[in-house]
Amino acid sequence: MKFAPIINPDVCRPAPKPVRVDLRKTFLFGTALWTVSLVVATVLLFLGFDVLRGLVVCACGTVIGVMMLIWEHFDRWDYRRLGA
Repeated sequence: MKFAPIINPDVCRPAPKPVRVDLRKTFLFGTALWTVSLVVATVLLFLGFDVLRGLVVCACGTVIGVMMLIWEHFDRWDYRRLGA
């Protein structure tokens, strides 16, 4: 066990820079899944099943997914603007 970084902080290696990841694919995939489940819940509701609560949850998931896609668009735009 090396105690040099504890005793002398100047010996520490610099922290790595954070990795920039593309969240658009993740948000798009999740929003697509919520949208498919919303369609399925709507069909089940019209067939007479009691899925109103599930329909509301799927609608909220779809709306939140779209909001996250919008947020990622502006965050990425800001990042590109500041990086230039």
